[in-house]
Amino acid sequence: MARKHMFTSESVTEGHPDKVADRISDSVLDTLLEQDPNSRVACETLCAAEFVIVAGEVTTRGKLDIPALVREALDDIGYTEEALGYFYPRGGIIAALQRQSPDIAMGVDTGGAGDQGMMFGYATDETPELMPAPILLAHQLCKKLAQVRHAGDINYLLPDGKSQVTVEYENGKAIRVDKVLISSHHKAGVPQTQIREDVIAQVIRPVLGEWMDDSTKILTNPTGSFERGGPTADTGLTGRKIIVDTYGGMGRHGGGAFSGKDPTKVDRSAAYMMRYIAKNIVAAGFAERVEVQVAYAIGERNPMSVHVDTFDTGSVDSDRLADVIPEVFDLTPAGIIDHLKLRRPIYRKTSAYGHFGQQDTELTWEVTDMVGRLKTAMA
Repeated sequence: MARKHMFTSESVTEGHPDKVADRISDSVLDTLLEQDPNSRVACETLCAAEFVIVAGEVTTRGKLDIPALVREALDDIGYTEEALGYFYPRGGIIAALQRQSPDIAMGVDTGGAGDQGMMFGYATDETPELMPAPILLAHQLCKKLAQVRHAGDINYLLPDGKSQVTVEYENGKAIRVDKVLISSHHKAGVPQTQIREDVIAQVIRPVLGEWMDDSTKILTNPTGSFERGGPTADTGLTGRKIIVDTYGGMGRHGGGAFSGKDPTKVDRSAAYMMRYIAKNIVAAGFAERVEVQVAYAIGERNPMSVHVDTFDTGSVDSDRLADVIPEVFDLTPAGIIDHLKLRRPIYRKTSAYGHFGQQDTELTWEVTDMVGRLKTAMA
């Protein structure tokens, strides 16, 4: 008999309060990397009521205009001052940035990791992007929701929004979408029947296409209204959407957030490297799906451990893969930064719709250019 199960993942739009905070933090990072590629940045943003607070540790030769940077990010998302009902920091923008602790810098300056921790990477062959279908489809729905808003195709939409996708699996293979949910922030007075009709026609069906069938259940704004959204409805905080940012719960997570952190922070850079390794393993045909874990100690250059799990889908021995990975990939923080070219201002584009699975050549951890070297090492 066929073994079936459901798996659900969610995503949020760029106008979700937590993603507004992520965007501002990554804008701080990119602005400093543009001026000084060796900038050390750990930036947290809080968006609440009519305030934006930008805090953290920064060591750089670059300069920042925090109010201008915050307003530029908000305008790009769609929270413009002129638009009635939109979030805008009329209460004030507060900057609380200080220099990085010398105790941390002492370990990083010698090429060591900026913190302890474990990081995971995951890949699966169930989509061309080698991402789990539930989170990939959820991201695509939210991205499409933002696209039709920016283009004016659905002119009553506002920036906040969420999606949720339940995928049915048969014998471990993603076969169809069982349920889909879109919650779309909108202007007052728009009938929910119109919102449902427009969202299904212009967002859900173009994205999901053949993933849907006659039995797929569609929910839109299930509370009946979503007129109040963004940071005026819910406080936003950097790094609070770590499962949305990674694999939608399909793979494990080390717990560290990404946005606002420069690449000396292995929370970010090593998680990118683990995705890169996992994706190349699947692309090489060594597994249908794989999870790779690495662990670091603060100030140490080399990882404490490397672990590989192919979930019984592997065509090679997992322990052998774990032994080969440090031979093929430089897992020191400096090696990761150099190989993936992480000192570039590329991080704004990762602040929404996932850090993994985007089809963008600047996001070097999504490239499968190590397949040949892996195959040689495993021969």
